[in-house]
Amino acid sequence: MRRFLSGDEAFAEGVRLARPQVISAYPITPQTVVVERLSEMVESGALKAEYLHVESEHTALSAAMGASATGVRTFTATSSQGLLYMAEVLTYAAGGRFPIVMMNANRSTALPWNIYGDQRDSLALLDHGWIQAYAENNQEALDLALMSYAVAEDPRVSTPFMVNLDGFALTHTYEAIDVPAQEQADAFLPPYATKNKFDFQNPVNMGYSAGPEFNPYYKYYEHADMNAASSVIDEVEERFAQVMGRRYTGMIEALHCQDADVVLVTLGSITGLARSVADDLRHQGQKVGVVKIRYMRPFPGSLIASAVAGAKAVGVLEKDVSFGAEGTVFTNVCSALQQGAAAVPTVNFVGGLGGSNISADQIRGIFATLQDRAAGASMSRVQFLGIDSLADAREGEVR
Repeated sequence: MRRFLSGDEAFAEGVRLARPQVISAYPITPQTVVVERLSEMVESGALKAEYLHVESEHTALSAAMGASATGVRTFTATSSQGLLYMAEVLTYAAGGRFPIVMMNANRSTALPWNIYGDQRDSLALLDHGWIQAYAENNQEALDLALMSYAVAEDPRVSTPFMVNLDGFALTHTYEAIDVPAQEQADAFLPPYATKNKFDFQNPVNMGYSAGPEFNPYYKYYEHADMNAASSVIDEVEERFAQVMGRRYTGMIEALHCQDADVVLVTLGSITGLARSVADDLRHQGQKVGVVKIRYMRPFPGSLIASAVAGAKAVGVLEKDVSFGAEGTVFTNVCSALQQGAAAVPTVNFVGGLGGSNISADQIRGIFATLQDRAAGASMSRVQFLGIDSLADAREGEVR
């Protein structure tokens, strides 16, 4: 069925189709619409689930973890400071191997206080043991809602899954979306079954401590199973294509990279604009390419290194910065290139902080800068879009 939906609404439809049994909800802009729509579905009977309206984001994830420990499919959602408030519970859910699915509406973090979209919230928590995927558009958001359960619940993975949607750019923007029939969703996603649960007939020990003698083994297998998710993602996407007729490209998508002199690496909704600019420049005879990262964890390092191996310069455009260093995505990409023996100059472009606009002209400027870097020009390794000089930045700072 074709429907006109915002990103939040599209994701809520995907969750409905997945038939979660427990939903724990705490509203925070720009995530609120997701849990509002799900509450309406539960109230109307369109979704048979226990809906818990809790008092905080910390409790929302704690409740989801507790429900998951009983062997049921769970869902929650958050954003920005709410995600940071959940940080303690993220590691509990990951270490407990509870395949919770959570949507995060990417939003800037305080201070200064700001409700608009960048990706500093989720990227700050990459090391907390969750699979992380980033949607480019609302159709991908709905589809990831379904596919995330299939990946997370696979016994080879058993890892919680965070799906990230750019705040407002996706969450509150409307697109025409193909919503699968419930019969299709059921054919794709079977009911959840697990042995990792409370069982009075066959008691198990859960949530225990482990000292230095055994702790490394748990962390090793947590890491190994996160890496195993890479092949499971491919399998799930192939099954999704067979059932739904829509095909995705795995953990990255490479456009025009086979003969590209310069390549721009992107994450999230900005990929659409970068792709459009790259198409225009290609028509003008410029050899430019784009790599879209779909998953930040597990990180597709070898795929990225292979995609850009022939380039003369690589840029990373991201809505994030690790203060005092560089963008987090950039760090991961540079490590991948080093490990993949792809000796190529790199430049980090930081933009979109606090929801600031990234324009087509700026992306054209990024490609021009990369072409200069490919020609041997020296330049700053990290460049902030829209800030012409340090003096301009200081002049605009509120003290």
